[in-house]
Amino acid sequence: MDAATVLRAARERGRVSRRGLARRAGTSAATLAAYESGRVTPSVATLVRIVRAAGFEIEAGLLPRARPGDADARGRELLDALDLAAQLPARHAPSIEYPRFGVA
Repeated sequence: MDAATVLRAARERGRVSRRGLARRAGTSAATLAAYESGRVTPSVATLVRIVRAAGFEIEAGLLPRARPGDADARGRELLDALDLAAQLPARHAPSIEYPRFGVA
């Protein structure tokens, strides 16, 4: 997720106007608009300050990715997801049977 999306989501979810958030964060509404539109990218410190002013915190984590040489990894991930989806009940099913993991 990019900075513009994070800022816009924080402002909207915090139910605060652009001017109100800019005032709380110590910046101008024009600068905040530039950040939200993606025309300007804020520093990490500025991003954190504005998100906090909206009433939220930014949480970051590391997620494993496929190795550059492992072209089949994404395909395997997709197949695993599709296999799991096939085990879930359809909306029109008269009864619900949950998937049993670890059973072939």
